[in-house]
Amino acid sequence: MRWEGNRESDNVEDRRGGGGGFGFGGRSIGLGTIVIALVASFLFGVNPLTVIDMMSGGQVAPVQQTQNGTPANDTETRFVRTVLADTEDTWTELFRAEGARYAPPTLVLFAGRTPTACGTGQSATGPFYCPADQKVYLDLSFFQLMRDRFRVDSEFAQAYVIAHEVGHHIQHLTGVDEKAQQARSRMSQAQANALSVRVELQADCYAGVWAHHANQARGIIEQGDVEGALRAATAIGDDALQRQSQGHVVPDSFTHGTSAQRSRWFSRGLQSGRLEDCNTFAARQL
Repeated sequence: MRWEGNRESDNVEDRRGGGGGFGFGGRSIGLGTIVIALVASFLFGVNPLTVIDMMSGGQVAPVQQTQNGTPANDTETRFVRTVLADTEDTWTELFRAEGARYAPPTLVLFAGRTPTACGTGQSATGPFYCPADQKVYLDLSFFQLMRDRFRVDSEFAQAYVIAHEVGHHIQHLTGVDEKAQQARSRMSQAQANALSVRVELQADCYAGVWAHHANQARGIIEQGDVEGALRAATAIGDDALQRQSQGHVVPDSFTHGTSAQRSRWFSRGLQSGRLEDCNTFAARQL
């Protein structure tokens, strides 16, 4: 992926540097607890943080985080700032074309855990977007997990992960997330999970829309990049994750979509670059 020398975003809050270890109720938690929490999330759609909180006594210890005024200047951090800037430039233009103003999210770099307006953020949940504070949260160790566990070693795949979370911010700005949340409150668990899949697949499609326009404007995609992003989408599909963690899949518990669906909707956005082609809610077949 061609990104070196491109503009870097100032909308990055770096909370790394101290006090980011796992601690609940004054007690540390182990890898086994995290694995159980993730499996519960895959099987039952339970927030992993809820499971961790219950298993550790129900009291979240105060978080002590050192906030360094400006982000570090290592290559990985500069990459994140550059990708975020690219999403800002792309979505600013797309919103302007519709007569609207784009308000970009802040991206928070953290290590281990961090307070958010949506509760305590944990590395175990992977990158996530909090609509209550309009921030994307990212522990850079997730990229190492992609390399070690999923065998995905691609900068463009990492950019796809960031762009997917920014896609959730687009949904927040356009009111999609609020409507989906209201609808979920009236549904059974299986129906709510199915709606969540459509929300996630739209964010995948929006990531593809970003890549389409960013490549047209700045030529960021190199040979092999798209394949890397598709490998990432395949690796983090609900079916792939469940098969890896428990040996079988439970479709009614899917909340993000299958590997094929995630790849398909990212590709759709990448090929067309049109937001209207990302209407997963109207699609008869995902």
